[in-house]
Amino acid sequence: MPASMDGAWVGTWRPHRPRGLISAQFPSPGPQYSIPGTTGYVGHSPTKARAPAYTFRGTKPPAAGSCGPGPCYFVEPAITRNGKYVAPGAQLRGRPATKTTVTPGPSDYRTEAANRHVFKCPPVQSMAFRREPLRTDHPPGPGTYTLPRLMGPNTVYTSASPCYSVRGRSQRGRFDEDLAKTPGPAALPKVPVDAYKTRAPAYTMAARPKAGEGKAAKPGPADYSVGRVTLIKPQAPASTFGIRHSLYTTPLIVE
Repeated sequence: MPASMDGAWVGTWRPHRPRGLISAQFPSPGPQYSIPGTTGYVGHSPTKARAPAYTFRGTKPPAAGSCGPGPCYFVEPAITRNGKYVAPGAQLRGRPATKTTVTPGPSDYRTEAANRHVFKCPPVQSMAFRREPLRTDHPPGPGTYTLPRLMGPNTVYTSASPCYSVRGRSQRGRFDEDLAKTPGPAALPKVPVDAYKTRAPAYTMAARPKAGEGKAAKPGPADYSVGRVTLIKPQAPASTFGIRHSLYTTPLIVE
């Protein structure tokens, strides 16, 4: 390419004429279409890496109601989150009252016994009864030991012969052994005769009742009216005075 067509060098790059058409020379739709941005969290370009996003919270609104005790309660300054802490301090109090007690005087002491500790004196021996020596061992008495047995097997100084036990004869294997373990005739209850024969009539015999057992008043012969009985003889027609009869009642016809 001739040098007149090229410009001066700009660093490591030298301007030159384009070798072909570029996309900027063609008409485009303009701002009708937009490329997604690479900043922010919402609407980020899916072709680019997105950094982690953090949310900045706004100011917390004031509480509608009080959730604490408020100034109603007073917390001592010595109360901490680890407990009560009080600095060491001295307390000033009054002089305690002293109670007067009876103390011993000079005449209550005897100084004669202290002379031997202060002045030189010959040795003095005290005479007393002989004391019983203190025994620390307690040997066992004769009743503590038990002599070995002298009769029977396995004695101390004799040899034992075979020992046999004598017992009764076993019922097993005998001729009268009950192998079936069945009950005998006495184990079954007696069957009554009425179970397999015609039952005879049975009567109950009671004692004669005593007089005066009934507490209720019983009627006597004078309490009955024999003349009024009309079951076995004809009865005269009753009077109709004062009694209203029905019109449909059949009249009594006497021949």
